[in-house]
Amino acid sequence: MSDWEDIEAIKQVKARYFRYLDTKQFDKWRGIFTDDCTFDGLTRPYQSPDEFVAGCREWLGPAVTVHQGHTPEVVLTGPDTARGITAMYDWVEFEEPRTEGWAKGVRGFTGHGHYEEEYRREDGVWKIAFMRLTRLRLTAITTPWQEELASPHLSSIGRDWLEGVS
Repeated sequence: MSDWEDIEAIKQVKARYFRYLDTKQFDKWRGIFTDDCTFDGLTRPYQSPDEFVAGCREWLGPAVTVHQGHTPEVVLTGPDTARGITAMYDWVEFEEPRTEGWAKGVRGFTGHGHYEEEYRREDGVWKIAFMRLTRLRLTAITTPWQEELASPHLSSIGRDWLEGVS
């Protein structure tokens, strides 16, 4: 693989990170992390990727989430290692205001910031080995829940249109 192919493969991992999270495909989402992945800058400390995924499933499973990554910067640091920064935007919205925790009293938030990550290739597959989320802005959603428009194409929750395509 060339350097550019490796960088593109890493960008694809980050794209799947956002898509699997927002479509609630948590089992597939777990697969993009190394087994020894560490996390920083999140709502609480996580000791393992399994704990991180379980915590996010519990916290974000019932929420409407939209995560977007922009302008990725990736630098290869070795034959099987890399570092990157991806600008991010997220929308996390619950039907009812939170009754506990750091978001108590609000229905959700929008945020802007950056993911700072380390990647490692394992068995020919690039994965996230370290992830830090830094925030530039976090804004509360306090408005009442808005009804969604009806559309047969509205939801991609649990769907993976690319599954089985090589």
